[in-house]
Amino acid sequence: MLQRYKYYFELMRFHKPIGTYLLLWPTLWGVWAAADGWPATKILIIFILGSILMRAGGCVINDIADIKIDGYVKRTAQRPLVSGKVTLREAWMLFAACSFFSFSLVLLLNKMTILLSFIGLALTMVYPFTKRWIDAPQLILGAAFAWAIPMAYAATQQSLPWSCWYLYGLVVILAVAYDTLYGMVDKEDDLKIGVKSSAILFGRWDKMIVLALQLLVWIGLLVFGLWQHYSNYYEAWVLIAVGFFIYQQILIADRIPEKCFKAFLNHHWFVMWVWIGFVVA
Repeated sequence: MLQRYKYYFELMRFHKPIGTYLLLWPTLWGVWAAADGWPATKILIIFILGSILMRAGGCVINDIADIKIDGYVKRTAQRPLVSGKVTLREAWMLFAACSFFSFSLVLLLNKMTILLSFIGLALTMVYPFTKRWIDAPQLILGAAFAWAIPMAYAATQQSLPWSCWYLYGLVVILAVAYDTLYGMVDKEDDLKIGVKSSAILFGRWDKMIVLALQLLVWIGLLVFGLWQHYSNYYEAWVLIAVGFFIYQQILIADRIPEKCFKAFLNHHWFVMWVWIGFVVA
């Protein structure tokens, strides 16, 4: 039985927390920005736990969607669902459990946040299937990963000001950038099995477009700080953060898959660094 729980643990990717970080830190951007200072403890705890649960659920629904193709990709061939260690029925039950507990947390917030949570769930469920439909499914991933920001504003301010959607857009753009790096790792396998990604769409311009997206986010964060009248500490903190993007560009210079994956992993340090900037702001 313990071995079974281990497979469930792996299916929800708790042993690979990078996705949780990439969801959690931008979520905390929104929580801090909406509160314009230190957020209420209740809201902070709910959004931290909700990020962990929804990332776990997102991994499960992703593997359900990819059950027929994961076996053809070296990196994913041994995932619990495609390898038969977990049944499809068990996977659906896990996704339902993650969604239920996430929604239970949202019920502790106001009506506006509860209504927005249904859109977040829909985006989480739709994203894995868009890899067959659209050339840049990373846009849907970004829309899903950033949805906690309008929810944070709704929970804190019970409104969705322009600053909320501005920050939301920056997180969507950032997600396209880092998930393109992730797509560059599996590009050859994706071409063989017909899975779409921005890494394939961008072609030989992939590095340049990723750099442009990164710089857009970086400049956008600096502008956000000026717009919201944050302290100079925030601006200085975000200015330093460009070093992460420079490092990532060095890593992907030759498009070596292992280094592209390392660059993808490095993104979580950028989003965490910026979150600290919001705290000191």
